[in-house]
Amino acid sequence: MRFIDFFAGIGGFRRGMELAGHKCVGFCEYDKFAVASYTAMHLITDEQYDYLKTMDMKKRRKEILDEKYRNGEWYAKDICAVRGADVPEAECWCFGAPCQSFSIVGKRAGLDGESGLIREIFRLLREKGEEDRPEWIIYENVKGMFSSNKGFDYLAILSEMDKLGYDVQWQLFNSKDWGVPQNRERVYTLGHLRAKGFRKIFPVEREDGQIGIPGNSVKIHVVCNTKPENAKRIGYREDVWGARGCAGCITATDYKQPRQVAIPIKEAVKKGYSEAHLGDSINFSYPTSTLRRGRIGRQEAHTLDTSCSQGIFVPVDEDLSMYARWYENYKSYIAIRRLTPKECFRLQGWSDDYYERAAFVNSDSQLYKQAGNGVTVNVVEVIGRALMG
Repeated sequence: MRFIDFFAGIGGFRRGMELAGHKCVGFCEYDKFAVASYTAMHLITDEQYDYLKTMDMKKRRKEILDEKYRNGEWYAKDICAVRGADVPEAECWCFGAPCQSFSIVGKRAGLDGESGLIREIFRLLREKGEEDRPEWIIYENVKGMFSSNKGFDYLAILSEMDKLGYDVQWQLFNSKDWGVPQNRERVYTLGHLRAKGFRKIFPVEREDGQIGIPGNSVKIHVVCNTKPENAKRIGYREDVWGARGCAGCITATDYKQPRQVAIPIKEAVKKGYSEAHLGDSINFSYPTSTLRRGRIGRQEAHTLDTSCSQGIFVPVDEDLSMYARWYENYKSYIAIRRLTPKECFRLQGWSDDYYERAAFVNSDSQLYKQAGNGVTVNVVEVIGRALMG
């Protein structure tokens, strides 16, 4: 099935759908840094890659935006400037319009904010006419969409899809159920053109009726099992180990009855802190807050955001330049370090070769942003395979 990748980011929808056997025939993305990563990850030839390697980072990032590196694939920068007749014929449109206006950590402007760009998708569908509309539309956004404007924003979206002739299904997916150790809940809304009949796709589940992949879920230490380059600790020493962000000491080890090494992380719970153990992730978005809970991810990452303000409690080598302490019962140095961009990409289901292509044209700060803004490849692949059935 052919598909168009709107609000494409770095192509998480594209990769998942391609893994499921579908073919991308074009994409739309405004951010030039995301377009650079997208082009490097999905479109350039080996010969073009070798040529770009002769340039420094700044020059190659500018160069790769040239049309020739898209090798004939349809591209649009600004969806507001696209007309329905411009969009190539395809059986499916995929899109995840900006989520900040729906997010509970945003300003909650709802459809009056950037999230309202979904209206541009509806405009394009109207301009296409029913006979030329894609059979399927797949829309991804944050769970906060359910409660935005007391639920009326999502109702408006569903109503518009209905008016355009689509029967609608939706499912809440958590990435941690589908092969990556990230607690990331996202709503996928699926529209099927009513004139094509009815097909039940959601809920996607296993043969035994359960949601997610069978067996034990992947743990974050599997993603973080490589020695990072230029590893960084979170914040200043007192932020990590002092009263700001963590309690002032490491839990002592009783050598007669050794306990697992743990560090107390300040949280709004009865005892004032929760304990983080090896392999846990720790969210430091608000290190001075005494009102937050859920700062520790038990063997899994929190939802990635654009700044990646979270670390992992890990053993480290002596030669890594970060603050660490020796623990006799582990025979190792232990520290909290920030997740690397490569690890964030892995948490979104990307293989390392795709990460290396993105890192070929972008800085770490952009890579963190791109991982946080993206969709989880594994989840899209599962949906794409369901559509094939």
